[in-house]
Amino acid sequence: MSTTFDKLSQHVFSIGVELPLDNDWAHFDATKGTPFGVPDISKHHERIQLADKLGFKAAWVRDVPIYDPNFGDAAQVFETFSYLGYLAGITKNILLGTAAVVLPLRQPWLVKKAAATVQHLSNDRLILGVASGDRPSEYPLFGVDFDTRGEQFRQALDIVKSGNDRLSNGMVLLPEVAQPPLYVAGLAQQNPQWVGENMDGWLAYPGTPNDHVKRVALWRSVAGNKPYVSFIHLNLLEDDEAPIKRHRFGVETGVNGLIKELHAMKDAGVNHIGLHFRRNTHSVDAAMQRIAQHVFPHFHDK
Repeated sequence: MSTTFDKLSQHVFSIGVELPLDNDWAHFDATKGTPFGVPDISKHHERIQLADKLGFKAAWVRDVPIYDPNFGDAAQVFETFSYLGYLAGITKNILLGTAAVVLPLRQPWLVKKAAATVQHLSNDRLILGVASGDRPSEYPLFGVDFDTRGEQFRQALDIVKSGNDRLSNGMVLLPEVAQPPLYVAGLAQQNPQWVGENMDGWLAYPGTPNDHVKRVALWRSVAGNKPYVSFIHLNLLEDDEAPIKRHRFGVETGVNGLIKELHAMKDAGVNHIGLHFRRNTHSVDAAMQRIAQHVFPHFHDK
């Protein structure tokens, strides 16, 4: 079975979350002994269930096999596919996306197997985001040449997309499932034309609405109406009228400023925004609840 049905593309514009659902960047305390960028995951179960219940459309997890203090970010701590299998069992509706699996660091047949497993366990809620990777320190550990990661990405993607065509004599990769939509983070060392032709969606780096106007125009020129996804590092203030203040990869603002920013993203042609709460100074749970109450009615169908 090789059909692809992209549930995220059914929405003109939607809002999701990027894991971990913690605000460790806003409250880092070096005296506690935990390195910067390692989140508190003690409430990860409750918070992803809350995001699912509130109606966030997608949860995005990253692929960080080794914590490197030079990058200072352990992402959601857990291994990507193992964690997605867990999330599939404790959530009902939220789409489960990777942003993104580093293909050159993984055996592609096992990526295909792991993705099929998550796709089955989640009732077709997987969006398989892939990348060529950007952390040179990881490649020697895996015995992989960093400089050829672009070619290795293409070879691995071919197996993930079309590997079943290589099977013979009754061989089959189980479980047999619908092919999850394949998104790419950045350009993965490829040219835009190739990316537009071979991928189902684009995971663009965070930016301002004006940044996205330019990137969306490029994406539409090579990929038509395929989904364009990006992220906002958010600090949602308690004052609803707090104006927008920009910081690297995001904004600090109140509810009304967030609504304004998301309208600008939608007008720029962005189809989905994943909200990232690690810079959020107040409670992550409260921020998600306020967004569901005050922001979703402007963007999500009832």
